[in-house]
Amino acid sequence: MRKRTWIAGAAALAMALAVFTGSGMASAQEDHSAAVKARQAHMQLNGFFMGQLAAIAKGQAPYDAAQATGVVNSLLALNTMDVGAMWPPGSDNQSLPGKTRALPEIWTTFPAIVEKSDALTKALEAMVVAAGTDLASLQGAFGAVGAGCGGCHRSFRAEKF
Repeated sequence: MRKRTWIAGAAALAMALAVFTGSGMASAQEDHSAAVKARQAHMQLNGFFMGQLAAIAKGQAPYDAAQATGVVNSLLALNTMDVGAMWPPGSDNQSLPGKTRALPEIWTTFPAIVEKSDALTKALEAMVVAAGTDLASLQGAFGAVGAGCGGCHRSFRAEKF
């Protein structure tokens, strides 16, 4: 049942991303609104799954190995997608004030983004194993995943509007 739910969710995400990134390529390149909406949706999904893991790690939700593994696998799938089309140059907070918190440094220090993304992927891969082992292992791996997310958010995201 959970596998079907995950597959349905992944299919819905794929369709939403296709709509966001495939609609009006010329207009998306001019105003970048579709790309910004797509990456914000992507980040919301990351936040949703991280919230589930945080609740388990803090003891606010019961630990279930299969559920925890499914959540981490969802995060891993989200974070290994090719999202390059969601990050066109000129879609930063200075070009689009009030629309995005992405700092221009994302595009001027691109190799740093790749390194931070790779660190998050490695932390998620380790957490897949930990999540299915026991609560203590999940809790031990949670910090590295949070640090992986924060690696980009602290360096490349502006304060809230």
